Amino acid sequence: MTGEARLDVQLQKQVDGFRLDAHWSMGNELAVLFGYSGSGKSMTMRMIAGLVRPDSGRIVRDGEVLYDSQNKISVPPQNRQFGFVGQDLALFPHMTVARNIAYGLKGLSREESHERVAEFIRLLHLRGLGVRLPREISGGQRQRVALARALASRPKALMLDEPFSALDAPLKAELWEAIREIREQVKIPILVVTHDPTD
Repeated sequence: MTGEARLDVQLQKQVDGFRLDAHWSMGNELAVLFGYSGSGKSMTMRMIAGLVRPDSGRIVRDGEVLYDSQNKISVPPQNRQFGFVGQDLALFPHMTVARNIAYGLKGLSREESHERVAEFIRLLHLRGLGVRLPREISGGQRQRVALARALASRPKALMLDEPFSALDAPLKAELWEAIREIREQVKIPILVVTHDPTD
C-alpha cells in the first residue's frame, strides 16, 4: 500500500420501505455523516464496519476490497481493522481503565501491550487513571477511554457513532478538541455520525 489512506463506499440497503443509497469517498480526513435520527447514518456506518450486511455494493479501504456483492466478498468485522466507538461506549465495568484500553490487543508481548496502553493514556490525557474502574471516572474520561481502546490496536480507520450525544456542551467541545489532537498523531480516516448541528 502506498499513498494516502482512502475509503470508498458504495452501498444499497432496503429497510422498512426506505432505500438507503450511500456513495462517497474519503481520504486521510475527518468526515461527518449528518442528518436526522432514522435517516440511515448509523446503518451506513454499521454496514462499513461489517456489522450489517448491505443488499448490494462495494467497500474498498486502501485498495483492499472489504465488501463486494457482485464478487461475493465480505471480510468479517474483526478483520476489517476499523476502530469503532458507539453511543454506549461498551466499556467493561469490572476492568480497569488500562485493561479496557488493552482489550483487543493481539499478538503483542506483555511489555509491548503496556507500552501501547501508556501511549494512549498519555495521548488522551488519562494519566493517573489507569488503575481506576469506569464507574470511578467522569463521563468525559470514559469517552476518552473508549477512544483510546479503539485506537490502541492501530486501526486503518476510526468510526464514531454518536459518541458524544449524551454529553453537555463544554464536555463535547473538550472531546472534539481531543479528536483534533488525535488527527495530528494518527493519520487515518475518521468518520463521525451525528444528528447535532453544533457538531
